[in-house]
Amino acid sequence: MPTRTKTQYFVETLAHGMARIAAAHYPKPVIVRMSDFKTNEYAKLIGGAAFEPKEENPMLGWRGSSRYYSEEYRAGFALECQAVRQAREAIGLDNIIIMIPFCRTLGEADKVLAELAANGLVRGEHGLEVYVMAEIPSNVLLAKEFGERFDGFSIGSNDLTQLVLGVDRDSGRLHALFDERDEAVTTAIAQLLSAAQKSGKHTGNLRSGTQRSSRVCPLPGRARH
Repeated sequence: MPTRTKTQYFVETLAHGMARIAAAHYPKPVIVRMSDFKTNEYAKLIGGAAFEPKEENPMLGWRGSSRYYSEEYRAGFALECQAVRQAREAIGLDNIIIMIPFCRTLGEADKVLAELAANGLVRGEHGLEVYVMAEIPSNVLLAKEFGERFDGFSIGSNDLTQLVLGVDRDSGRLHALFDERDEAVTTAIAQLLSAAQKSGKHTGNLRSGTQRSSRVCPLPGRARH
C-alpha cells in the first residue's frame, strides 16, 4: 500500500469524518461549518505558534471567512474544500451543506463564494447549498442582501449576543450581562427570521439559547435542524 502524503491524510481523514455523520442522517441535510478557529486556538495546536499572529482580541480578529481568501490560509482552505468534495462527490453524500462562519461584509461573502468556486464547490451545482452564520449585526442589518448570496442562515447566538451587547463572552466579570434572551438580542434574531421568511431562506439555531426565548418563536422561518 503506497504511503499517504500529509495532505492526503488530512483530506481523507476530514472527508471520512464528515461522511460518517452525513451517512448516519442521509438523505436528511447535514450542515458542515467550515473552520472558525481563532488565532490563539490555532497557536495552541502543535506547530501553530510559528504561523499565527498574536492578536489583542482574537475573538474579533483573523477568524472565519477572513482567513479563507487570505494568502496565508488560502491553501489550508483549499484542503477543507477538497475534503468536502470528496465526501459529497467521491463518497456520494450530497446531503452535506456548507456553512460559512463569521462573514462580516457582503464583499467578504463574494470573496468566499469565489474561493469555494475556485476549489470546485459552486453554489447550486450538484445540488450544493451554502449557508452563512448569522452571528454579526451586519448579517442581521443586511439579511436580505446576505440572503441573495446564501441559501440559508444559522443563528450563532453566542457571537451575536457578544456583538449586539458589546460584552466579551469570555469575561467572567461581565458574565451577568451576557444574556442571549436580552431584548436587544431577541429583537435582532426576530428581525433576521422575518427577513429570511420573506425571502424563503432556511433558518436554524447553532445554540440552544435562542430556543429558550418565547419572544423569537412567532417567526419560525423555514427551519432545518
